[in-house]
Amino acid sequence: MSIRPRSSKAHERATPSQGAIRLTIRRILGIDPGLRVTGFGVIIASGGKLQYVASGCIRNAQGELPERLELILRDLASVIVAHQPSEVAVEKVFVNVNPHSTLLLGQARGAAISAAVLAHLPVSEYTALQVKQAVVGHGKAAKEQVQAMVMRLLALPAAPSADAADALACAICHAHGSEGMGGLRRMGYRVRRGRIL
Repeated sequence: MSIRPRSSKAHERATPSQGAIRLTIRRILGIDPGLRVTGFGVIIASGGKLQYVASGCIRNAQGELPERLELILRDLASVIVAHQPSEVAVEKVFVNVNPHSTLLLGQARGAAISAAVLAHLPVSEYTALQVKQAVVGHGKAAKEQVQAMVMRLLALPAAPSADAADALACAICHAHGSEGMGGLRRMGYRVRRGRIL
């Protein structure tokens, strides 16, 4: 039995044209976990550009701990079903002065990560310092600065709430994680010494 090679014409049709650019579209869910308020934000990252999809807060001030954790898990699962993210970015817990508060925040974070894992989504984690550095340009930024930069980067008509802005900032940090500050330069933002101008 002999095998005939493909004709060069068929091979030419099968290969993409030279210079074609393949854009990867990433739908990222950012989560700022909290036992009382959990912020979430969904963005689309494509070709170095960012697009706002949705954001909001899961408010959870009353009830016993198991019920509060269930609400976080259930509501984030609903957000995942509604917006179909391809990946999730979660803010890491910082060590608080009060160990009890740190433990409670860790449990809320666990519920948030569980919602993503149950949906078979990859989860990345970032410290608040990393998020602020990526979005504002320095790790000591105030919440108002984060809100202002999120509004600017996503071209929002108004600033989102602080918790939603933190979640969107986490998603933006993740979107640029593989590109570094050079990715922001390609988007048209001026960057000097690691700061967005």
